[in-house]
Amino acid sequence: MTRWGMVLDLARCVGCYACSVACKVENGTPPGVWFAPVYEKEVGKYPQVKRMFLPTLCFHCKDAPCLKACPTGAINKRPDGIVLVDQETCCGSRACIAACPYGALNFVEDRAGEFGPERLPVEEAIYNKAPVGTVQKCTFCAHRIDQGNYEPACVQTCPTKCRIFGDLDDPTSEVSRLIRNGNGLQARPEAGTDPSVYYLY
Repeated sequence: MTRWGMVLDLARCVGCYACSVACKVENGTPPGVWFAPVYEKEVGKYPQVKRMFLPTLCFHCKDAPCLKACPTGAINKRPDGIVLVDQETCCGSRACIAACPYGALNFVEDRAGEFGPERLPVEEAIYNKAPVGTVQKCTFCAHRIDQGNYEPACVQTCPTKCRIFGDLDDPTSEVSRLIRNGNGLQARPEAGTDPSVYYLY
């Protein structure tokens, strides 16, 4: 059985935000909603200071706490491990947001007027018609996978190949090899969620 997952090689991330922008265009997320944010932090002491970039997304946990917390059953997990939100069923309680240890879910607020009275034609073309008052999150670009393109937009766009996508259940896949040979680590293992996203430090 396929279980989709991603490896993020932090040594390769240069903080260009191409993944964040590609994801926003691909999914047409509302203003203020980012499925693939990149966080920055300075580490070390002068003169040995470095800027570190931390790309993130939904971790598509094997034992997803958001799924358990949802009062309406709007969150489900596909057989391939992708966790999705059904926005028609979502009641906007935000219990899933509180339950997620990774801060990966976004509440859709009515912010249409915040960026001017009208959207540009390109914004109208890609803007996701997500109902206000519901929750959205990264889907690993499940629509692309279902169409036979096995790479999410963020992976396809990354110029340094810091994001690698593949089947965690296939021991010969690139993601499995990288996790094995590069000591891939899951974020917040103490949460016990068994996320499908690994980091190479």
